[in-house]
Amino acid sequence: MPQPEGAELDAIRSKRDELREQYVKPLDQRGGSPTQGVHHIALICKDVEETIKFYQEFLGFPLVELVENRDYRGSSHFFFDLGNKNLLGFFDFPGHDHPAFMETIGAVQHLALSISPERFEEIKGKLDDGGIEYLGPDRGVEDSLYIRDPNGVGIEFYREELGEFEGTTLIK
Repeated sequence: MPQPEGAELDAIRSKRDELREQYVKPLDQRGGSPTQGVHHIALICKDVEETIKFYQEFLGFPLVELVENRDYRGSSHFFFDLGNKNLLGFFDFPGHDHPAFMETIGAVQHLALSISPERFEEIKGKLDDGGIEYLGPDRGVEDSLYIRDPNGVGIEFYREELGEFEGTTLIK
């Protein structure tokens, strides 16, 4: 994807600075969120078993439920425990064509999952041993490992505490 340069890049950066100044309040002046947090994120998968094997057997996220989708007969709805009472859900839609993943407006670019330094090294080793391509340390990004699941979903394993970004506390 072509990236902006020159005057166009300067204008984008200037607009971002204006937006930050206008809308990002200091931590001690922010109100709390109106919700309790993310209950689950629901994504679409091509193959239920392949998705379970990837998330539970390879990455280690426990499968905690597998039921029929209440909105679509024959479709499965299943959940993985991501930790901290957060769930990652998937649906399959039998009989529907599933186009290849593409980054576009409204699509999920990636899920960033906070992990400890020890778990980071463990996952990196699994990826290396499994010959799975990733972007990460020694490949352009120091504190993250980026992969794609079997459905094209981007997963980032981020060596950062929850509520922080690049060492800055964003939420209490």
